[in-house]
Amino acid sequence: MIGLNAELQQRETAGKPVRVGLVGAGQMGTDVVATAHEMVGLRVVVTADLDLERARDAYRIGLVEGQVVVAETAAEADAAVEAGHNVAVADYRIVTDMRSVDVMLESTGVPEVGTRAALRAARNGQDLAMMNVETDITVGPLLHWYARQKGVLYALAAGDEPAACKELYDLAQSMGFTIVAAGKGKNNPLDRHSTPADPAVQAEAARRGLSPNMLVEFVDGSKTMIEMAAVSNATGLVPDIRGMHGPRTDRDHLHEVFRLEADGGLLGRMGVVDYGIGAVAPGVFLIVHTDHPRLREAMVLRDMGDGPYYTLFRPFHLCSIEVPLTCAMLAIRRQSNMVPLDRLTSEVFAVAKRDLVAGDTLDAIGGTAYYSLIDTYETAAAEGLLPIGLANGAKVVRSVAMDSPITFADVEVEPSTVYNLRQLQDRWSQGAMADPELLAAIDRLASD
Repeated sequence: MIGLNAELQQRETAGKPVRVGLVGAGQMGTDVVATAHEMVGLRVVVTADLDLERARDAYRIGLVEGQVVVAETAAEADAAVEAGHNVAVADYRIVTDMRSVDVMLESTGVPEVGTRAALRAARNGQDLAMMNVETDITVGPLLHWYARQKGVLYALAAGDEPAACKELYDLAQSMGFTIVAAGKGKNNPLDRHSTPADPAVQAEAARRGLSPNMLVEFVDGSKTMIEMAAVSNATGLVPDIRGMHGPRTDRDHLHEVFRLEADGGLLGRMGVVDYGIGAVAPGVFLIVHTDHPRLREAMVLRDMGDGPYYTLFRPFHLCSIEVPLTCAMLAIRRQSNMVPLDRLTSEVFAVAKRDLVAGDTLDAIGGTAYYSLIDTYETAAAEGLLPIGLANGAKVVRSVAMDSPITFADVEVEPSTVYNLRQLQDRWSQGAMADPELLAAIDRLASD
């Protein structure tokens, strides 16, 4: 991000700010609108939400000056933007079809909406900034591929733990360190069976201004699995064990805990993703290793310890407050701060929160039916495990005991764009589809 402030000022001076179209005006999306208001060289010109009043309120809460115009078509929205107005819409397709939007920022957290919005925006020539990590861990590799075919960029947004981890990863890899572990701190007590109806969840959600479902996604560990899968899929780092270790630790002892078993730590191998519970959040960390004698002497002089394991620590992540920086990077520098590799490294799959019986319908992430665990993509595929990005709306066809993984054989998956794209991605990853055939198939999905 070095020098980005000057580049944003240049855009402001030239009267050509980066124009962002926001899909999803929840807590995170509204924070983005507020942050953009304080920035130079970048504007959120249109905000979409199924709740139109929430889309309009994002500007009010964000203290954005000017009239808010409700548009029914992309042409109306473009005209309003050119006239200097803020635009609120109820249909994400208006955002993705606008000519006056440089970057589509997706912040709904819903895999189906994220997939549809990303495909349509890429087809129409908009760069893609994804706060929607749930979509990325499901079909991110193919969305990234499709964006490249359309001459646009794809990026996971800065600010959340995945991008903050990737920032440390890139730094350490550039300096030649061996990467031992990348991780985050979990700042909620872990309760796999938490549900939105829990009184404690409802009280805490109200205090923090979150929906109970969003809070449950954090409490039951699903969000941690999702975020570290995003890191895995962008770096090739893997979970050491199913669900990761997640030890109770603190910042000062990370390099003692996340080291090889032979050296007194938890890990069976180097190159993993994991998390710590305790005085680590809201930070992220990278454990690195070097045996080079001169470098170890230098690290002692920098108060980094005797080694050979060292902790690189970023003590904060500002979530949605940092997100507009990704939009600026895409539009100004034509650079993504974080993208997935060409195939999944890790999978996040559904595990029954309670005994499920035939006829049950799975709800969304952070609901009552399942929590999430991470494993390697190959292991999950071999066991037929159900990715959480495809779970919502699936019909249970045979009983699944509490705490048992849910497989494709246990459910009928609801037809959807994300499911169709995931099937294409799996075939593509296996080398079963040529590029022209794949592009034609995705174009058809993008036009729906």
